[in-house]
Amino acid sequence: MTKRGKISLSEEELVHALRHKEKVAAEALYDMYSASLYGVIVRIITDTPTAEDVLQETFVKIWHSFASYSTDKGRLFTWMVNIARNLAIDKIRSKDFKNQNKNQELENNVTFIDEQRNTVYKPELLGIKDLVNTLKPEQKSILELVYFKGYTHVEAADELAIPLGTVKTRLRMGLIELRKYFNES
Repeated sequence: MTKRGKISLSEEELVHALRHKEKVAAEALYDMYSASLYGVIVRIITDTPTAEDVLQETFVKIWHSFASYSTDKGRLFTWMVNIARNLAIDKIRSKDFKNQNKNQELENNVTFIDEQRNTVYKPELLGIKDLVNTLKPEQKSILELVYFKGYTHVEAADELAIPLGTVKTRLRMGLIELRKYFNES
């Protein structure tokens, strides 16, 4: 396997290659602009895997929608930065992204605290099991699997034979109900 050097084209050459969907255009696009576009995206999305996904989406969108680019309206780089920025903003505004961050937040913090204090989790001592018993049966079963038995969301979905999205939604709704007990003054 030979290591290839970075490709660099003038803006005019790159525009011409992109218009004709030449392979060299895709390689040059990545070599010349990936770092800059990633920098724009990572200022908006701090999660590295998500930022990398948005970078890939950016290149795909540039490739597929290049016919809409006009040299009369501005520079190629400016057009590409706008695509990257808009995709990043769309991602953080998306319902899926917001739910994903909310669902993982509690799990990550509990694990972090347990690791730092080397604690053993005993929900029965906190009375949490009693509170979980007040939830709707579909929420209760998911919370028991995920938090008391250590199932992942995917494993819980398989165990209950329901979609993963349903598991996440019911888990989230159950947690919202439980928070009401702790936010009462």
